[in-house]
Amino acid sequence: MSITPLCLGHPRFNDGVLAAVAARDGVLAAWRQAFQKYGTAAPAHVGGDFAVALELDDGRSFLAIDRFAIQTLCYRVTGNQLRCAARADALGATELDPQAIFDYLYFHVIPSPRTIFKDVIRLPPGHCARFENGKLSVAPWWQPRFEEGRGESFAALRDEFRQIVKDAVTDRLAAGPAGCYLSGGTDSSTIAGMVTQITGKPADTYSIGFDVAGYDEMEYARIAVKHFGTRHHEYYVTPDDLVAGMPAVAASYDQPFGNSSAVPAFYCARMAQQDGYAHLLAGDGGDELFGGNTRYAKQRVFGVYDHIPRFLRQGLLEPAFADSSFFDRVPLLKKGASYVRQARVPMPDRMQTYNLLMRMGLDQVFTADFRGKIDADNPAHHQRATWDTCPASASLVNKMLVYDWRYTLAENDLPKVVGSARLAGIEIGFPLLDDRLLDFSLRLPTSYKLKGLKLRWFFKEALRGFLPDAILVKKKHGFGLPFGPWAVNHLPLNKLATESLHGLADRGIVRHEFIDTLLKEHLPAHPGFYGELVWIMTMLEQWLRSRQS
Repeated sequence: MSITPLCLGHPRFNDGVLAAVAARDGVLAAWRQAFQKYGTAAPAHVGGDFAVALELDDGRSFLAIDRFAIQTLCYRVTGNQLRCAARADALGATELDPQAIFDYLYFHVIPSPRTIFKDVIRLPPGHCARFENGKLSVAPWWQPRFEEGRGESFAALRDEFRQIVKDAVTDRLAAGPAGCYLSGGTDSSTIAGMVTQITGKPADTYSIGFDVAGYDEMEYARIAVKHFGTRHHEYYVTPDDLVAGMPAVAASYDQPFGNSSAVPAFYCARMAQQDGYAHLLAGDGGDELFGGNTRYAKQRVFGVYDHIPRFLRQGLLEPAFADSSFFDRVPLLKKGASYVRQARVPMPDRMQTYNLLMRMGLDQVFTADFRGKIDADNPAHHQRATWDTCPASASLVNKMLVYDWRYTLAENDLPKVVGSARLAGIEIGFPLLDDRLLDFSLRLPTSYKLKGLKLRWFFKEALRGFLPDAILVKKKHGFGLPFGPWAVNHLPLNKLATESLHGLADRGIVRHEFIDTLLKEHLPAHPGFYGELVWIMTMLEQWLRSRQS
């Protein structure tokens, strides 16, 4: 039985013949011809965001997903039949996978290829599949290759970069008028400024804030508004918004999704929809393509340890700091001991040193029955396999970028923006994830991404004079949503969280004793720290409840 053709997104066919077919006969016809001509290499001749599943006349079926999985594609094989859909919950499966639940609590999302359903698979970013004679084979059609440029002047690179960004924004405006998310960071401010420059009129910008000290960055959004002259719209999210929005946002996803910015992002997109917009442009991708996350600098510091001669590391430093009972009593020595202990952990394991779930102890969190159904090492294996996809010759910074393309972008931030906007009836464009900009970043010298410990040096210097200086020197806050403080003090929100977490305990996933300790002791004492765990557990239970008949 043939599969139902599926064609999503905005593919751009680089092959002139295929582009002509798409213009004349439609995108699906162009995909058919692409797979007939190139086989599983067809996606390498296509840019943009896309998901495609189709069967050719000879009985072969092909599936493909774009480099960052901006579009999504799930499949299920039953006997000799292949079924495909954009959502994991659209393929008729009902049995939940305990391993997926554990992976969700570990990552706050369920990384592909696993889904919450036991026999439903999600195609990973940059992958293609072929189904032939009842057998399915999956492989990457794209893997990054870093070829750092030599001899190009900063001025030439700057001008090329600015033109690519302008072209990428222009292309996405071709779909129709678009508003802009505006956080006040460099990425969203760049997009808003470009839209204003390209259209010759003020862009409509949309921001959300929190009336909580240390969590609100609206002042930076207002700096961008004043600098570019945008027409600005603000909304301050309240605890009552979370009580109303958390169940709806959780239920809208095809599987549990724990990014705590999803609910605020929904309210931001809803503002634009109420103003008549069907499209929004988002700034996601700048940090991950150009070296903007603080952990890049942190891990570079730890990477220095690898350059210390082995005889000094193994013969002096490691034995000296092996017994932490003494050094932990002296602040300066405590830092030294902590540095050595962390630096000894190989990448990418080192980046999970502070994973809260593992630090609390799985036997303290989960029931014995649930622990017996999972492999606690599976997340680490997944991360190492992802890390190993990056060329061994790549720099530490570039390896971390590739790692984040999977976990931060494809599995987390992009589903957050796309999913929350979809619930509001909005379609999203990501100019900074344009293929041309990605290719540009692959040949940018590592020192231009992280110059010493200066994050995204090139991106900021290339936009100096375009962006306000206050935004260029702004430090990353990373505070996010003040869910923890609100969950402690706002009774309806506390009730929602309490009932949700005890619901997970009633399902036999987590221990009732752990939930009591988490809610009565840990959360009130450290709401900012433990609030994230309470959030992801609440969203899991809300998703599970939405699926109950």
